[in-house]
Amino acid sequence: MELITAGVDIGSTMTKVVIINKEILASIIGPTGAEHRQLADKVMAQALEQAGISFEDVHYILATGYGRINVPFADKQMTEIACHARGIHSFFPTARTVIDIGGQDSKAIKLDNEKVINFVMNDQCAAGTGRFLEVIAEALGLGLEEMGEMSLRAKKKEKISNTCTIFAEQEIVSRLAEGAAVEDIVAGLFEGVVGRIYHMAERLKIENDTVITGGGAKSIGIIKAFEKKLGFTPMVPPEPLLTGAIGAALLGRDLAYGSMERSEPLRRKERRLKSATFFK
Repeated sequence: MELITAGVDIGSTMTKVVIINKEILASIIGPTGAEHRQLADKVMAQALEQAGISFEDVHYILATGYGRINVPFADKQMTEIACHARGIHSFFPTARTVIDIGGQDSKAIKLDNEKVINFVMNDQCAAGTGRFLEVIAEALGLGLEEMGEMSLRAKKKEKISNTCTIFAEQEIVSRLAEGAAVEDIVAGLFEGVVGRIYHMAERLKIENDTVITGGGAKSIGIIKAFEKKLGFTPMVPPEPLLTGAIGAALLGRDLAYGSMERSEPLRRKERRLKSATFFK
């Protein structure tokens, strides 16, 4: 029997849903709003429509991320650390270090196969997060991916000393007024952000193979800056935002199969979507 399971990852800035059986049947990525419960309903409905299945066809649902407790139809919740580890292992079985650049925090995870050995997290300073990069990109009138491409054309790196988002933005405006090239400013900014994240991750003794995930991994400039800092090329999943949701779906599948092997009843919630009529 091939089970269908789903992972719901409600992060601080982005929400992701993945539905799997032997392969990924559906994946949805969208912004996280203020009302997590309504959002969970909405993205799950979109994923079910994409997969072409009904809510009742899903055997097990596991939620993760900051908003995991606000997924009322989830059968279980697990931390984003555990789910990232499982998701990364499915793509890169040899991975030893994971560096995740999320919207609200950045984190590093040390792995032994899919087992989490240790982790560190920075959730106190925005300077090493995706949101910091987004604010600067908005100030420059650029997209994050566009900013990454631009950084590769830099002739020199303009060091941005401020780590506070507001003051960094003001410093960049001043540098532009002084005639500094945008690409040089962006390259210097990336170097500073990566340096701070690297310093945090180095507490775990970074090992090859290293994987970069999260929104920051979608910027080629960030990846190139990490490559220079690490001394080798880090690996990046096909969609860096989905590893947590994929890991949640896989862990849900592990739990479901484990119950079947032990001849135990599958512990599922009595669950329904508010938008259940959508699937009739």
